[in-house]
Amino acid sequence: MAHFRIVPDNTNIHFMRMRKWTFPIAALLSFLSVVLFFTVGPNYGIDFLGGTVIEIQTKDPHPDMGGLRTKLNGLGLGDVQVQTIGTDDTILIRLGQQDGGEEAQQAAIGKIRTALADEAEFRRTEIVGPRVSGELAFNGTLALLVTFAAIAVYVWFRFEWQFAIGSIISAANVVVMTFGFFVVMQYEFNLSSLAAVLTTIGYSLNDTVVVYDRIRETLRKYKKIPIGDLIDRAINDMLGRTVITTVTTLIALFSLYFFGGEVIQSFTAAMIFGVLAAIFSSVCVAAPILIYFGLRPDSLTKKQDAEAAGKA
Repeated sequence: MAHFRIVPDNTNIHFMRMRKWTFPIAALLSFLSVVLFFTVGPNYGIDFLGGTVIEIQTKDPHPDMGGLRTKLNGLGLGDVQVQTIGTDDTILIRLGQQDGGEEAQQAAIGKIRTALADEAEFRRTEIVGPRVSGELAFNGTLALLVTFAAIAVYVWFRFEWQFAIGSIISAANVVVMTFGFFVVMQYEFNLSSLAAVLTTIGYSLNDTVVVYDRIRETLRKYKKIPIGDLIDRAINDMLGRTVITTVTTLIALFSLYFFGGEVIQSFTAAMIFGVLAAIFSSVCVAAPILIYFGLRPDSLTKKQDAEAAGKA
């Protein structure tokens, strides 16, 4: 019985010939993302700017969201964000940090309570101060740096230095483009968004390591093939697995995006973009870097060959 194959066994796409275009495209996208980040800037949420989150349940099962936003924005409290959580009558109100310190913040909360006293029941109120938001921003940046350092150490120990540098550049490319995605879409950037970025790094590293592992196996097997053709052979061998993994992941993410509610929409959208960026970066950034750093079949150490023989 013949098995169905998404990617035929004789597939031979010359990915490394396309590096003259794909590598500059990746560099350009990263550069534009950095420019947008420092000029336009992301839409930071309360987690990083400070402010108040109020959860209410309206007495009307289907409240007028437009009228509610108009009423709250008319209180003179700056930009007030209103969104539903799960059901139509459960609403999350996000209020930015007020000038005047804690007293001004409490006064703003009091205005909202007064304005909605007859229409809703207040479930919870959370305040994030400037000091806490600053600590969250610092810890988030530190988490990204520690992640990159851990990736470099792991890949360098697992492979060779060329692979370590390639994985770092590839993961950094994914992170920078994901930040650019947040700036372009103006999704609120909060701790959940940072979790999406870190998860994307993990997905990118996983795909890169799988590709690198196949490249290393192919290096041992074919030592007289030009390095570009050898990497193409390795990527084509992994193409079926990459397609299946990506498609199944995207099915789950798109389901969450369309049916998971507004609260996790930005998180899911970032994950969808991150998965696609990770696949692009693994093939079009991580692999060509090995050529630019002069990787050769004989660059594998005897110790690695002995370990491979022992495992066999």
